[in-house]
Amino acid sequence: MNKIFILTFFMGIFNIFSQSPNVSFEKSIYDFTVKDIYGEDFKFEKLKGKKIMIVNTASKCGLTPQYEGLEDLYKTYKDDNFVIIGFPANNFLWQEPGSNDQIESFCRENYGVTFPMMSKISVKGSSMHPIYKFLTSKERNGVSSSSVSWNFQKYLINEEGVLEKVISPRTKPKDPQIVDWIKSS
Repeated sequence: MNKIFILTFFMGIFNIFSQSPNVSFEKSIYDFTVKDIYGEDFKFEKLKGKKIMIVNTASKCGLTPQYEGLEDLYKTYKDDNFVIIGFPANNFLWQEPGSNDQIESFCRENYGVTFPMMSKISVKGSSMHPIYKFLTSKERNGVSSSSVSWNFQKYLINEEGVLEKVISPRTKPKDPQIVDWIKSS
């Protein structure tokens, strides 16, 4: 009996250590379907082959003027297989209190936003949206762990759907590191 227990124990330990650490990917970015700002399904699978910047946004933040730079970046590179996806979030000092309709109207009227905006979500804490659980967890995305430090943090995802960089909220959208990343092949 003891020999069987010991053998089973060591076989279990061997299986744990022999598995590749990358086997634990939860999903690909392309497996996510979210609601856009109008309440319609938005499937990330339709973005295959594009570079994607995901950014959490807010309308009443000191960084809100970044909408202008994001829109300019999007207009400049949208025909070069690049897209920005905005996720309004109210996680930092209640700086995105509005409804989806109010957010959409604010973005359109004040900054002329045409890049895809999604429904308001949570990017932190116990109510964190699954896409942000993916973006912030190495166990899920296979690349790195991070936490969303403030509004306008940027996640750069390559054409294969792999997270490549996390960019500080204070880094402006047209910063050379972002533009160079978009232009790189």
